[in-house]
Amino acid sequence: MIYSFHHFYYWSKGGVESGMAYRAKIFRALGLEAKFVFATTFPNANIQHEMQMLGFLDSEVIWMYGFFSDCRISPVTYGLKQLENTFGGKEYAISGNGDVVKYVFPGEHYYYQAYLAPGTDDAVHRVEIISNDRLIRKDYYTYCKIYSEYYTPMENYSHLYLRRFFNEDGTVAYEEVMGNEAMVDDVVLYKFPDRLIYSREELAGYMMSRLKLTGQDVVLIDGEPGKIHRSAFILNAFPAKVGFILHADHYICSDEDHVFWYRIYEYALSHPEKIDFYVTNTEAQSALLREQFKQYKEVEPLVVTLPAAGLDELKYPKNGRRRHALISAGRLAPGEKNMNWVIEAAVEARKSVPDLTLDIYGEGEEEGRLRDLIRQLECGDYVHLCGFQKLDEVYQEYEAYVSASWSETFGVTLLEAVGSGLPIVGFDSPYGMQMFVDEGENGYRVPVGDVDGLGKGIIRLFTEADMEGFRQHSYEKASGYLMEAMEKKWENVLGKMK
Repeated sequence: MIYSFHHFYYWSKGGVESGMAYRAKIFRALGLEAKFVFATTFPNANIQHEMQMLGFLDSEVIWMYGFFSDCRISPVTYGLKQLENTFGGKEYAISGNGDVVKYVFPGEHYYYQAYLAPGTDDAVHRVEIISNDRLIRKDYYTYCKIYSEYYTPMENYSHLYLRRFFNEDGTVAYEEVMGNEAMVDDVVLYKFPDRLIYSREELAGYMMSRLKLTGQDVVLIDGEPGKIHRSAFILNAFPAKVGFILHADHYICSDEDHVFWYRIYEYALSHPEKIDFYVTNTEAQSALLREQFKQYKEVEPLVVTLPAAGLDELKYPKNGRRRHALISAGRLAPGEKNMNWVIEAAVEARKSVPDLTLDIYGEGEEEGRLRDLIRQLECGDYVHLCGFQKLDEVYQEYEAYVSASWSETFGVTLLEAVGSGLPIVGFDSPYGMQMFVDEGENGYRVPVGDVDGLGKGIIRLFTEADMEGFRQHSYEKASGYLMEAMEKKWENVLGKMK
């Protein structure tokens, strides 16, 4: 069995998650059984819905908090009638706007608000119970009630103090009790019928102990912020083989005697004796990491190059490309994809390319600020935030891709862009842009942080470049990343682990 562990604090459909979905396809093609474990997050939507959009099968997904009950990963099918049957015969008045159904109980001091699953008119994702204008409970459903959150008033807001997780038959599987600073200091207690657990990290370790890992299993750890991958995932993986996957640049700086690893990778890179193999996205990063291990640690661990993604096929437009249409995609988070710079560059470029348009795909906490910027720059008629979508059949509608990311060690969106024949304009950051973009042949690389240069690169692309030649060169770059080649690489590495 292959287990892929991913730790993150909030739901974010970014490159790591997309890379895991590609990995799932590879393992399926190789006939390997794999599970993808998602830890320490409570998504706004049903996690099954989120994972299905990325391409995971229900049977492949383990949500750490749901692992300890017998409720399976499932679409939301719990209906309004089922909810109403729990009211115990009480009279109620019903109203709603399509997405939210409100139940008011005459003579009572509380009411229910049922939030429906996206794209349904009856399936209940969650119910909020409001008493005296204060939130006191949320119930979450798939095909049954899977957990409830309990709130108490505190300093003019509703404080979450308890989560209770249920089995299919409604019995309590376990409880999560939180202190005032639970989200910051991990002040949390888990109450099981036979034990108490005192941290999320210990909970993850308990989950791994119940997986009953053997020497025939492989544990893949997607390096992400937080200590849980360090203590729980790495230290509890024995006797399985451990692969640590790097998704970004791995060090800050170095001199003749010392190297300063990035904090999120520090434990894994400082303890190569605990890791059976490391995975990077590019041979350039693999070579550098091997050299650093030899120089600073005097060890030579197995470092392999396994790109985070592959392509099923090259994509060609069915109805032509939209003239001077730019696309950018990625998580809308501060300090990552820098979509504000993408917008500013597009606004500047439009002064020379009057019919230029820009569509940005993705979601995240920066969305509000980006909408404010669009209003401020008065560019809403040609710059659009399009939300999260599967882009398999979207890239090829555009003429070019633009990126303002300064940390793309691979860049799934870059691969998907060149796989659809798009030239790219972006920052000259290691390693992704340098791998997918040959200067002047299928795009332009500009100095990191040079927003003015980004705009000029877009202008050059649309006014000077041989666009047909650039497109063909992008297809050539992408052809080396077809899924068949990725499958053989993974098969080789997993064979070594046996």
